[in-house]
Amino acid sequence: MILEVNNLKKSFRGKEVLRDISFRAESGSVVGILGENGCGKSTLLSILAGVLAADGGTAALDGADVLGKRSAVRGKIGYAPQGTPLLEELTARDNLRLRYDRAEMEKELNGGVLAALGIDGFLKTTVSKLSGGMKKRLSIGCSVAGRPPVLLLDEPCAALDLSCKANILDFIDAHRKSGGIAVLTSHDQTEIATCDKWYVMKDGVLHEFVYDGDIGKLVAQF
Repeated sequence: MILEVNNLKKSFRGKEVLRDISFRAESGSVVGILGENGCGKSTLLSILAGVLAADGGTAALDGADVLGKRSAVRGKIGYAPQGTPLLEELTARDNLRLRYDRAEMEKELNGGVLAALGIDGFLKTTVSKLSGGMKKRLSIGCSVAGRPPVLLLDEPCAALDLSCKANILDFIDAHRKSGGIAVLTSHDQTEIATCDKWYVMKDGVLHEFVYDGDIGKLVAQF
């Protein structure tokens, strides 16, 4: 499986945010998109998820168009945005029911993806009463309904405690080991270290970077 993005472009009110975005991700890889706040990382993931339209360029999964509104591969891409787009007045279980059929949800809660994310521990709790970490795990759980092979994760561990962070990173690693692709944006050193390919976004362009654990070298690229 190969996700290939070429010359992606996006402008807002005449301001060019993405100028020439190209990268490639293969099965069993975690790709990190790094860069300063506001550089366009979230915009890129939103386009690949079908939330925003690109102004130009292509994106394909195994040669099939990703960007079209009726893309045949749309169901193969899961997207967890930076926020948590959940219905606050519903329980965690009810939010999941909007994405999963009953049989699939029970399977994933009993030794599957949702259990791995620890969601089985707060199913009956109303979302408005959940902690930020619980909401993030639930949001990711909703995004992986149907086990899409490609995951787009926008700062998945931002502002989480160590336990929640470890839970999500374990999930990402399991996804990688199963042959999936994860593309994540991050400012977190632990998240960055879990990637096996890194790109720094600057002036609307992605620059490949080899991260060796030296955060100073990385920051110098911004």
